[in-house]
Amino acid sequence: MKRIALVLALVAAASPALAISRYNSLSMTCEQARNAVRREGAVIFRYPSKRAKGMTLYDRYVVDGNFCDIERYAEWVNIPTRNDPTCPVLNCQLKNNLDGMQFIPDNHL
Repeated sequence: MKRIALVLALVAAASPALAISRYNSLSMTCEQARNAVRREGAVIFRYPSKRAKGMTLYDRYVVDGNFCDIERYAEWVNIPTRNDPTCPVLNCQLKNNLDGMQFIPDNHL
């Protein structure tokens, strides 16, 4: 029984933390949003959809590709913030979207 408890404790200690901060991007300036990503490595931003009235969009944004799954890479996208409707941040995208490029972009925030 002690052995099982020890194994479970080791597995739990080796597992990455599941908690991730969530922010409303419109309550932050662009620089505050980018600094949150830099500070935490990965965050979730939510904001209202431009196309579907009343719908909220959200996604995970990262400081670089090391925070993406193996089949993804970090690509520049824009999110709306309080002072900038096109604040540049990084989002994980499928490598299949590279359309035959010979290298994977190594983008960093």
